Amino acid sequence: MSPPAGSPRPAARPVVPDPALSWGEPNGRRPFVSFGRPEGYDERARPRALGRRPRAQIVAATVCLVLGAGLVTGAATGTWLSGDSGDGGADDSFAAAGGLWHNAPVDRLFPPTLQGTGAGPGGADRTWTRVAVAPDSGCGHAFDALLRKALAPVGCARLLRATYTDATRSHVTTVGLLFTKGDAAAMTSLAGRFDKEGLGRRADLMPLPYAAEGTVAAGFGAAQRAAWTVSVLTDAPVVVYAVSGWADARTVDEPQPAENAMETGATTAPAQAGLGHEAKGLADRVERGLRKHVEPATEQPS
Repeated sequence: MSPPAGSPRPAARPVVPDPALSWGEPNGRRPFVSFGRPEGYDERARPRALGRRPRAQIVAATVCLVLGAGLVTGAATGTWLSGDSGDGGADDSFAAAGGLWHNAPVDRLFPPTLQGTGAGPGGADRTWTRVAVAPDSGCGHAFDALLRKALAPVGCARLLRATYTDATRSHVTTVGLLFTKGDAAAMTSLAGRFDKEGLGRRADLMPLPYAAEGTVAAGFGAAQRAAWTVSVLTDAPVVVYAVSGWADARTVDEPQPAENAMETGATTAPAQAGLGHEAKGLADRVERGLRKHVEPATEQPS
Protein backbone atom coordinates (compact mmCIF):
# COMPACT_ATOMS: atom_id res chain seq x y z
CA MET A 1 0.00 0.00 0.00
CA SER A 2 1.40 3.37 -1.04
CA PRO A 3 1.84 6.04 1.67
CA PRO A 4 -0.50 9.12 1.48
CA ALA A 5 0.58 11.81 -0.93
CA GLY A 6 2.88 14.32 0.63
CA SER A 7 4.05 11.94 3.32
CA PRO A 8 7.87 11.75 3.73
CA ARG A 9 9.52 8.66 2.18
CA PRO A 10 11.14 6.25 4.62
CA ALA A 11 14.95 6.36 4.73
CA ALA A 12 16.69 3.81 2.48
CA ARG A 13 18.08 0.76 4.35
CA PRO A 14 21.89 0.78 4.25
CA VAL A 15 23.54 -2.03 2.28
CA VAL A 16 25.63 -4.27 4.53
CA PRO A 17 28.36 -6.39 2.87
CA ASP A 18 27.96 -10.12 3.26
CA PRO A 19 30.74 -11.28 5.60
CA ALA A 20 30.82 -14.63 3.77
CA LEU A 21 32.33 -12.95 0.74
CA SER A 22 35.87 -11.66 0.67
CA TRP A 23 34.67 -8.71 -1.26
CA GLY A 24 30.93 -8.22 -0.53
CA GLU A 25 28.50 -6.69 -3.01
CA PRO A 26 24.73 -6.24 -2.75
CA ASN A 27 24.01 -8.68 -5.57
CA GLY A 28 26.30 -11.36 -4.11
CA ARG A 29 28.79 -11.21 -7.01
CA ARG A 30 32.50 -10.56 -6.57
CA PRO A 31 33.53 -7.28 -8.10
CA PHE A 32 35.95 -7.20 -11.02
CA VAL A 33 39.06 -5.44 -9.84
CA SER A 34 41.75 -4.36 -12.26
CA PHE A 35 45.20 -3.45 -11.02
CA GLY A 36 47.25 -1.07 -13.10
CA ARG A 37 50.61 -2.40 -14.25
CA PRO A 38 53.30 -0.93 -11.95
CA GLU A 39 55.94 1.22 -13.48
CA GLY A 40 59.66 1.32 -12.96
CA TYR A 41 62.42 3.33 -14.52
CA ASP A 42 65.09 2.47 -17.02
CA GLU A 43 68.73 3.52 -17.01
CA ARG A 44 67.71 6.97 -18.33
CA ALA A 45 65.04 7.48 -15.66
CA ARG A 46 62.23 6.94 -18.19
CA PRO A 47 59.08 5.20 -16.90
CA ARG A 48 58.64 1.65 -18.08
CA ALA A 49 56.41 -1.25 -17.12
CA LEU A 50 58.10 -3.56 -14.66
CA GLY A 51 56.68 -6.60 -16.39
CA ARG A 52 58.75 -5.91 -19.50
CA ARG A 53 62.52 -6.43 -19.61
CA PRO A 54 64.91 -4.84 -22.06
CA ARG A 55 66.08 -7.22 -24.82
CA ALA A 56 69.66 -7.18 -23.48
CA GLN A 57 68.51 -8.50 -20.10
CA ILE A 58 66.50 -11.26 -21.75
CA VAL A 59 69.50 -12.32 -23.84
CA ALA A 60 71.80 -12.27 -20.79
CA ALA A 61 69.37 -14.36 -18.76
CA THR A 62 69.07 -16.88 -21.58
CA VAL A 63 72.85 -17.20 -21.92
CA CYS A 64 73.23 -17.78 -18.16
CA LEU A 65 70.55 -20.46 -18.27
CA VAL A 66 72.24 -22.29 -21.14
CA LEU A 67 75.69 -22.07 -19.53
CA GLY A 68 74.33 -23.29 -16.21
CA ALA A 69 72.70 -26.27 -17.86
CA GLY A 70 75.93 -27.03 -19.70
CA LEU A 71 77.94 -26.99 -16.48
CA VAL A 72 75.53 -29.35 -14.77
CA THR A 73 75.53 -31.69 -17.77
CA GLY A 74 79.32 -31.57 -18.00
CA ALA A 75 79.69 -32.42 -14.33
CA ALA A 76 77.37 -35.39 -14.72
CA THR A 77 79.24 -36.58 -17.80
CA GLY A 78 82.58 -36.27 -16.02
CA THR A 79 81.31 -38.37 -13.15
CA TRP A 80 80.16 -41.07 -15.56
CA LEU A 81 83.41 -41.17 -17.48
CA SER A 82 85.46 -41.44 -14.31
CA GLY A 83 83.32 -44.30 -13.03
CA ASP A 84 82.55 -42.35 -9.85
CA SER A 85 78.85 -43.14 -9.76
CA GLY A 86 78.58 -43.46 -6.02
CA ASP A 87 77.47 -47.09 -6.27
CA GLY A 88 80.76 -48.96 -6.39
CA GLY A 89 82.11 -47.83 -9.76
CA ALA A 90 85.64 -47.45 -8.39
CA ASP A 91 85.46 -50.87 -6.74
CA ASP A 92 84.32 -52.43 -10.01
CA SER A 93 87.22 -50.83 -11.87
CA PHE A 94 89.72 -52.02 -9.26
CA ALA A 95 88.40 -55.58 -9.45
CA ALA A 96 88.33 -55.55 -13.26
CA ALA A 97 91.96 -54.45 -13.41
CA GLY A 98 92.96 -57.29 -11.11
CA GLY A 99 91.57 -59.86 -13.54
CA LEU A 100 93.32 -58.60 -16.65
CA TRP A 101 96.22 -61.02 -16.34
CA HIS A 102 93.96 -63.86 -17.49
CA ASN A 103 91.24 -61.89 -19.34
CA ALA A 104 93.27 -59.64 -21.65
CA PRO A 105 95.18 -60.87 -24.72
CA VAL A 106 98.93 -60.46 -24.47
CA ASP A 107 98.95 -58.11 -27.47
CA ARG A 108 96.68 -55.72 -25.58
CA LEU A 109 98.84 -55.59 -22.49
CA PHE A 110 102.16 -55.75 -24.37
CA PRO A 111 101.56 -54.58 -27.97
CA PRO A 112 104.02 -55.86 -30.59
CA THR A 113 104.95 -52.25 -31.35
CA LEU A 114 104.70 -49.19 -29.14
CA GLN A 115 105.03 -45.60 -30.30
CA GLY A 116 106.77 -43.17 -27.99
CA THR A 117 105.97 -39.75 -29.44
CA GLY A 118 108.21 -37.27 -27.66
CA ALA A 119 109.42 -39.95 -25.24
CA GLY A 120 113.12 -39.71 -26.00
CA PRO A 121 115.74 -37.19 -24.82
CA GLY A 122 114.89 -33.68 -25.93
CA GLY A 123 111.39 -34.76 -26.94
CA ALA A 124 112.59 -37.11 -29.67
CA ASP A 125 110.20 -39.80 -30.85
CA ARG A 126 110.74 -43.44 -30.04
CA THR A 127 109.48 -46.71 -31.49
CA TRP A 128 109.80 -49.93 -29.52
CA THR A 129 109.40 -53.47 -30.83
CA ARG A 130 108.59 -56.43 -28.61
CA VAL A 131 111.20 -59.19 -28.87
CA ALA A 132 110.05 -61.58 -26.14
CA VAL A 133 107.16 -62.32 -23.80
CA ALA A 134 107.78 -64.35 -20.66
CA PRO A 135 105.29 -67.06 -19.68
CA ASP A 136 102.98 -65.75 -16.95
CA SER A 137 104.28 -66.88 -13.60
CA GLY A 138 104.49 -66.29 -9.91
CA CYS A 139 107.07 -64.04 -8.31
CA GLY A 140 109.28 -66.63 -6.62
CA HIS A 141 112.40 -66.01 -8.71
CA ALA A 142 111.39 -62.84 -10.56
CA PHE A 143 112.77 -60.30 -8.06
CA ASP A 144 115.83 -59.89 -5.93
CA ALA A 145 115.26 -60.76 -2.28
CA LEU A 146 114.96 -57.17 -0.98
CA LEU A 147 112.44 -56.09 -3.63
CA ARG A 148 110.44 -59.25 -3.07
CA LYS A 149 110.32 -58.41 0.65
CA ALA A 150 109.25 -54.82 -0.04
CA LEU A 151 106.38 -56.02 -2.23
CA ALA A 152 105.30 -58.80 0.13
CA PRO A 153 102.52 -56.79 1.90
CA VAL A 154 100.38 -56.86 -1.26
CA GLY A 155 101.24 -60.40 -2.32
CA CYS A 156 101.67 -61.77 -5.82
CA ALA A 157 98.78 -63.12 -7.87
CA ARG A 158 100.57 -63.18 -11.23
CA LEU A 159 103.53 -61.62 -13.00
CA LEU A 160 103.58 -60.72 -16.69
CA ARG A 161 106.73 -59.52 -18.48
CA ALA A 162 107.84 -58.55 -21.96
CA THR A 163 111.11 -57.23 -23.36
CA TYR A 164 111.37 -54.56 -26.06
CA THR A 165 114.15 -53.06 -28.15
CA ASP A 166 114.41 -49.62 -29.73
CA ALA A 167 114.49 -48.90 -33.46
CA THR A 168 118.31 -49.07 -33.53
CA ARG A 169 118.31 -52.37 -31.61
CA SER A 170 120.97 -50.94 -29.32
CA HIS A 171 118.83 -50.81 -26.18
CA VAL A 172 116.65 -53.42 -24.46
CA THR A 173 113.97 -52.84 -21.84
CA THR A 174 111.89 -55.28 -19.81
CA VAL A 175 108.44 -54.10 -18.73
CA GLY A 176 106.59 -55.95 -15.96
CA LEU A 177 103.04 -55.99 -14.63
CA LEU A 178 102.82 -57.47 -11.15
CA PHE A 179 99.19 -58.28 -10.35
CA THR A 180 98.91 -58.30 -6.58
CA LYS A 181 96.48 -59.77 -4.07
CA GLY A 182 96.16 -56.48 -2.21
CA ASP A 183 92.99 -54.43 -1.88
CA ALA A 184 92.78 -50.67 -2.45
CA ALA A 185 93.89 -49.88 1.11
CA ALA A 186 96.92 -52.15 0.87
CA MET A 187 97.96 -50.66 -2.48
CA THR A 188 97.58 -47.12 -1.15
CA SER A 189 99.69 -48.00 1.87
CA LEU A 190 102.43 -49.54 -0.27
CA ALA A 191 102.43 -46.59 -2.66
CA GLY A 192 102.79 -44.24 0.29
CA ARG A 193 105.73 -46.20 1.62
CA PHE A 194 107.49 -46.27 -1.76
CA ASP A 195 107.03 -42.52 -2.06
CA LYS A 196 107.98 -41.62 1.51
CA GLU A 197 111.01 -43.90 1.75
CA GLY A 198 112.15 -43.50 -1.85
CA LEU A 199 112.10 -47.25 -2.40
CA GLY A 200 111.68 -46.87 -6.14
CA ARG A 201 115.06 -45.13 -6.36
CA ARG A 202 117.12 -47.63 -4.41
CA ALA A 203 119.57 -49.61 -6.55
CA ASP A 204 119.20 -52.64 -4.26
CA LEU A 205 115.47 -52.70 -5.13
CA MET A 206 115.88 -52.77 -8.91
CA PRO A 207 113.63 -55.18 -10.83
CA LEU A 208 115.24 -58.03 -12.73
CA PRO A 209 115.16 -58.08 -16.57
CA TYR A 210 113.79 -60.85 -18.75
CA ALA A 211 116.37 -62.22 -21.20
CA ALA A 212 115.24 -64.42 -24.06
CA GLU A 213 117.53 -66.71 -26.05
CA GLY A 214 117.82 -65.98 -29.74
CA THR A 215 116.93 -62.29 -29.36
CA VAL A 216 118.88 -59.06 -28.91
CA ALA A 217 118.02 -59.36 -25.22
CA ALA A 218 119.77 -62.71 -24.78
CA GLY A 219 122.55 -61.16 -22.69
CA PHE A 220 120.29 -58.84 -20.65
CA GLY A 221 121.00 -60.00 -17.10
CA ALA A 222 121.21 -58.46 -13.63
CA ALA A 223 124.66 -56.97 -14.25
CA GLN A 224 123.41 -55.21 -17.41
CA ARG A 225 120.71 -53.17 -15.67
CA ALA A 226 121.26 -49.46 -16.30
CA ALA A 227 118.02 -47.57 -15.48
CA TRP A 228 114.70 -48.50 -13.91
CA THR A 229 111.35 -47.25 -12.67
CA VAL A 230 108.71 -48.73 -10.34
CA SER A 231 105.15 -47.45 -10.03
CA VAL A 232 102.69 -48.76 -7.41
CA LEU A 233 99.15 -48.06 -8.61
CA THR A 234 96.44 -47.17 -6.11
CA ASP A 235 93.40 -47.55 -8.39
CA ALA A 236 94.35 -51.06 -9.51
CA PRO A 237 96.08 -54.01 -7.80
CA VAL A 238 99.09 -53.65 -10.08
CA VAL A 239 102.74 -52.65 -9.82
CA VAL A 240 104.20 -51.45 -13.12
CA TYR A 241 107.96 -51.48 -13.60
CA ALA A 242 110.59 -51.29 -16.31
CA VAL A 243 114.35 -51.81 -16.42
CA SER A 244 116.61 -50.96 -19.36
CA GLY A 245 120.15 -51.66 -20.53
CA TRP A 246 122.34 -52.02 -23.61
CA ALA A 247 121.72 -54.78 -26.13
CA ASP A 248 125.42 -55.62 -26.40
CA ALA A 249 125.41 -57.12 -22.88
CA ARG A 250 127.79 -54.56 -21.42
CA THR A 251 127.83 -54.38 -17.64
CA VAL A 252 126.87 -51.24 -15.75
CA ASP A 253 128.75 -50.10 -12.67
CA GLU A 254 126.38 -47.29 -11.67
CA PRO A 255 122.76 -47.91 -12.60
CA GLN A 256 120.49 -44.91 -12.13
CA PRO A 257 116.78 -44.41 -11.43
CA ALA A 258 115.01 -43.34 -14.61
CA GLU A 259 113.86 -40.04 -13.08
CA ASN A 260 117.46 -39.11 -12.26
CA ALA A 261 118.77 -40.23 -15.63
CA MET A 262 116.18 -38.02 -17.35
CA GLU A 263 117.20 -34.85 -15.56
CA THR A 264 118.67 -32.06 -17.64
CA GLY A 265 122.44 -32.03 -17.37
CA ALA A 266 122.75 -35.62 -16.12
CA THR A 267 126.13 -36.96 -17.26
CA THR A 268 126.05 -40.64 -16.26
CA ALA A 269 126.34 -43.27 -18.98
CA PRO A 270 122.66 -44.34 -18.66
CA ALA A 271 121.59 -40.70 -18.87
CA GLN A 272 123.75 -39.93 -21.90
CA ALA A 273 122.41 -43.00 -23.69
CA GLY A 274 118.79 -42.09 -22.94
CA LEU A 275 118.16 -45.30 -21.02
CA GLY A 276 116.15 -43.46 -18.38
CA HIS A 277 113.79 -42.32 -21.13
CA GLU A 278 113.59 -45.90 -22.43
CA ALA A 279 112.48 -47.31 -19.08
CA LYS A 280 110.11 -44.49 -18.19
CA GLY A 281 108.62 -44.18 -21.66
CA LEU A 282 107.80 -47.87 -21.99
CA ALA A 283 106.45 -48.19 -18.44
CA ASP A 284 104.14 -45.21 -18.97
CA ARG A 285 102.72 -46.56 -22.22
CA VAL A 286 102.10 -50.03 -20.87
CA GLU A 287 100.35 -48.48 -17.87
CA ARG A 288 98.16 -46.36 -20.16
CA GLY A 289 97.23 -49.45 -22.14
CA LEU A 290 96.27 -51.23 -18.92
CA ARG A 291 93.92 -48.39 -17.96
CA LYS A 292 92.34 -48.23 -21.41
CA HIS A 293 91.60 -51.94 -21.27
CA VAL A 294 89.75 -51.50 -17.96
CA GLU A 295 87.67 -48.42 -18.90
CA PRO A 296 85.31 -49.93 -21.53
CA ALA A 297 84.18 -52.62 -19.11
CA THR A 298 83.51 -50.18 -16.26
CA GLU A 299 81.87 -47.24 -18.06
CA GLN A 300 78.19 -46.93 -17.29
CA PRO A 301 75.47 -46.17 -19.83
CA SER A 302 74.08 -42.67 -19.85
